[in-house]
Amino acid sequence: MNSKKYQSLIRAVVLGVGVSTLALPHGYAAEKNTAAETTSANAVTGAPVLSDAAVSATQSLADAPVVNAPALTSTEVPATSDERAAAWAAKRPAETEISNYLAAQVGKTIVEINFSGATKATEPTARAALAMHVGDAVSEEGLVKDRDAIYATGYFYDLYPTFEQVPEGVVLTYNVLENPELKEVKIEGNTVEPTEALMSLVTVKNGELLNSRVLQENVQAIQEKYRADGYILAKITDLNIAQDGTLTIKISEGTLEGYKVKGNKKTKERVILREMRQKPGEPFNANQARRSMQRVYNLGFFDDVNMKLNPGVEPNAVILEVDVVEKRTGTFSVGAGYSSQDGFIGMVGIGDTNFRGTGDAINLTYEFSGDDSDAHGYTFSYRRPWLDKRETAATLRIYNRTYEYDDYDTEGNEIEAYMRKYTGGEITLSRPHSEYSTNYITFRNRDDRYIRHESGRFNRSGEWAKAWRDYNFDLTRSIILEHVTDTRDNIYSPMTGSRASFSAEFAGLGGDFNYRKFTLEDNHYFKAGHAQVFALRGMYGRAFGHISESGVFRVGGQNSLRGYRDDQFRDNNVFLGTLEYRFPVVSKVQGALFTDFGGTWSTGWVPKNLHESIGFGLSVQTPVGPIRIDLAHGSQGNRVHFSVGGSF
Repeated sequence: MNSKKYQSLIRAVVLGVGVSTLALPHGYAAEKNTAAETTSANAVTGAPVLSDAAVSATQSLADAPVVNAPALTSTEVPATSDERAAAWAAKRPAETEISNYLAAQVGKTIVEINFSGATKATEPTARAALAMHVGDAVSEEGLVKDRDAIYATGYFYDLYPTFEQVPEGVVLTYNVLENPELKEVKIEGNTVEPTEALMSLVTVKNGELLNSRVLQENVQAIQEKYRADGYILAKITDLNIAQDGTLTIKISEGTLEGYKVKGNKKTKERVILREMRQKPGEPFNANQARRSMQRVYNLGFFDDVNMKLNPGVEPNAVILEVDVVEKRTGTFSVGAGYSSQDGFIGMVGIGDTNFRGTGDAINLTYEFSGDDSDAHGYTFSYRRPWLDKRETAATLRIYNRTYEYDDYDTEGNEIEAYMRKYTGGEITLSRPHSEYSTNYITFRNRDDRYIRHESGRFNRSGEWAKAWRDYNFDLTRSIILEHVTDTRDNIYSPMTGSRASFSAEFAGLGGDFNYRKFTLEDNHYFKAGHAQVFALRGMYGRAFGHISESGVFRVGGQNSLRGYRDDQFRDNNVFLGTLEYRFPVVSKVQGALFTDFGGTWSTGWVPKNLHESIGFGLSVQTPVGPIRIDLAHGSQGNRVHFSVGGSF
């Protein structure tokens, strides 16, 4: 038999990928595989990119061999004090001798096949695996296959054939060295995977001969467990069976050594790093790395975010490189118009969603007209996303606005256009409950006033409407509790995931209104094809008590029931549903087909009347955000809706 061919066979068959030391006799320890560790480290230098477009690259890293352990050929028996192994090494011929001896036996008839060293527990299995039988002629190919088959049973560490000449031919004897008896299995090095979970994957049995084939399957199962949980660098570094029959499986889980941030000019490095879901020194997890990338992108400060792995200083360690492309986050807007009634009308707005690169958001908008008694006012907001290490965020809003409000009946007919004013402020605090869930609490103090009549068939500034004004306009003091679970892959243009929220508002607290308001909303997104999305929305709400005109549920307009006037339907209860199909048109342009249905009602749990609409829309990505226009057909005709910013 060709020696190199047989040694190659042993490497391929005995213990498979990375587990060549599985079946060592008592006292044998697996050799350190410096070359394999180097190869594994070099696999990282390929720097797979963790992005939606590069999942395959990350997966290719996950599919790489865990470790290329050294193959122990039959000519490389380690020194040992174990008498059984020592005796075997002393009598075992070199592979070249076996090959030369075999050449002289080729073509002779096999008259008997025996096993030397096999017990009653293993001999039947080994014999059943043979392809050559008594009466067959000896062939090199047949012997290779049979040695392969005997090794494949998993019960033997080493074997070699011998021949005895007899008048009728030859007696073939397979001299075998059985694997040791297994007494106990230990797992070391695991920190993220519970020992109990890993041990449940080990099916080799204590008190029986160690089966290397079964153990190989067990090791592969352990590796797959790690990879399924995102620990793509985890590998088996050592398999050691002691003289007392204790098998130790040593695991290196792969360490995140640190981070490197590139591309940020305005944004401070800490703003990016605080979104990372792993700390240096922890086992690297690809799932958490992708989640970190999502969080950084969802900040809204960057046009693109990529992550890649670079080799660390320590073995089986990586440095995660975060490469960002910043976009303009500061805004300055000016608007102007003219009407015969109000004269000159202007608007000035200034803001920054990444104020001074700190991640804070600030915005101030001022509106004015030629007459100071007409439309004017301001809205100011400031958000601080990280007050402490627990990611507590705070938002302050202050407003003082006077504007013209158009009031319609349920048929879309104008009742009255009147000037109204609201002043006050809100403070919102939030803190994550889990990775995808956040709790919010808002304190609101708002004063609404009816200023004067402008137009319409009803003039509710008179004494006859005083009861209506007193009931609907005054001071509202409330506390709002909200829980949000958001698993969307991209909050600006989601393709998968969902956003579910439940809020409860309690008014009173010294104000003029006393009510309870509950709202449940659930949005889901399903990817269809390469860039097509089905978006579903459902909302249900109920309010009890004396609620202000500004506090009732509203349906109608761009962000709710398209095909109808803004806030056309208002009452204490609401239901709203939307089904929308989104598809790409050209670069940065997205089309949509949709249907909306919903309504409001005063009493009961079930809506009395629902309104429907169908339509289509176009959304264009611009530096100031998405701009969308929708054409919708409702029961009262067609309406065009225009908005800046994302839809649901």
